[in-house]
Amino acid sequence: MSIRPFCLTAAIALCLTACQMPARAPSAYDQAKADLTAPVADIQAHLKAGKYTSADLTQAALDQIKAKNADLHAVITVNPDALKRARESDDARKAGKYTGPLMGIPVLIKDNIETADIMPTTAGSMALAANITHRDAPVVARLRAGGAIILGKANLSEWANIRSTRSVSGWSGVGGLTANAVDNARTACGSSSGSGAAVAAGLAPLAVGTETDGSVTCPSSMNGLVGLKPTVGLVSRTYVVPISHSQDTPGPMGHSVADIAAMLTVMAGSDPADKATAEADTHKTDYTAGLASYSLKGVHIGVLRDQVGNDAKTTAVFEAALKQLADQGAVLVDIKDSSVKGLGDAEMTVMMTELKADLNAYLASTPPAVKTRTLADVIAFNKANAAQEMPYFGQELFEQSEQTKGLDDPAYVSAAYLARNASTARIDGLLAANKVTVLVAPTYGPAWLSDLVYGDQYNGPSATQLPATSGYPHLTVPMGTVQGLPVGLSFIGPKWSEALLLKTGYAFEQGRKK
Repeated sequence: MSIRPFCLTAAIALCLTACQMPARAPSAYDQAKADLTAPVADIQAHLKAGKYTSADLTQAALDQIKAKNADLHAVITVNPDALKRARESDDARKAGKYTGPLMGIPVLIKDNIETADIMPTTAGSMALAANITHRDAPVVARLRAGGAIILGKANLSEWANIRSTRSVSGWSGVGGLTANAVDNARTACGSSSGSGAAVAAGLAPLAVGTETDGSVTCPSSMNGLVGLKPTVGLVSRTYVVPISHSQDTPGPMGHSVADIAAMLTVMAGSDPADKATAEADTHKTDYTAGLASYSLKGVHIGVLRDQVGNDAKTTAVFEAALKQLADQGAVLVDIKDSSVKGLGDAEMTVMMTELKADLNAYLASTPPAVKTRTLADVIAFNKANAAQEMPYFGQELFEQSEQTKGLDDPAYVSAAYLARNASTARIDGLLAANKVTVLVAPTYGPAWLSDLVYGDQYNGPSATQLPATSGYPHLTVPMGTVQGLPVGLSFIGPKWSEALLLKTGYAFEQGRKK
């Protein structure tokens, strides 16, 4: 069986041709182009002042995609209606209507999240090339309601990096290999690789990723962005191609903590179709409130020393970040051991079991044009189309997942209990025992070289597992560079502590600017 590849270049070119604008003032366009890497607050101020329009900003983003995407492979497709929506936003602004804190701002959506636009949701796989559902994931609907312009779909590690133990982060059969925005020879990290690289390279001001374990925070850290994995249950996962209902969540990615706070304010909320979000409306708030007035003076912060790793260069940047926190008045408390025995094996059992159950349920909801209706069908599709889908690595995790026995399997039940309860107890216990409000560690080290022969080659620090398995929030903020490559500082807190983490991260971010 042969499937004709989805033509990225042609799809983008088609939209760009269809979306051409009338002549505009060069000064307005140039300012809009420059603002693609500006904070949301500055963009909104410029839109309000009439320095440029949302159509100018959206056209500039489309032009940047056309100019840079052949090297980055960060965008899979663009929204043919993006300019139309931008003009509608401009009309609303002229009429004095306010549609939300993201009004008129283009946002890229990771291509495992459905949008109602005429774009497929592929998860990077040709198996879902026909997956045009004409439905908005609730998180996308909330972004639209908050004024955002859906610009297009970002590339990702295929199937959100759950197909193989030897995968290449950022590679998908549909989109190719995403390059790091700082050094194109290096990884953008996965699985929200396209979201991270696109924002860092100025293809869009903001993007949405998803995380099961590290997939928002790693690409954010390695591309020099701020990224947040929210508490599982704060943001809806409905119509998001799943891995694990225990750990999956969409998360915002941008250039500043304030940008992330503005996005989360729009994205958070309960969804009747996602039971995990039942308490979200109770806990969501305006996450931008109180950022500027928050002080680190007297704030007790736990330092996860066992998560630092052996990379001397990353450690030096981390120590400088700790000194900055202390200089801002924070009280640092060293924590030598944050480990949970058996957590890695338990997490893998959970992901393998839930992948089969959750993906089968999702695939059953896709349009009839999608012929892969189960995980078993996807495995068969990959074998039949190996030249396109498996030129560099296989699908041993898919095959392992297919052999699992379901959500009633005692082995799964035991593993799920350990993964969630032991990790939540560990974070809560560390906070209480050490009398600290948040935990910090290096998010990751610098980006490794992409390797299509041997797959990902990384043995550095990683702070993602405890917040991933517990479902607790995890914020990464740029803390410096290692030989020009970005590295992030992680802020980890208890359930529903997004407002605290964002305030703490904001204070650290502002301290770095002084």
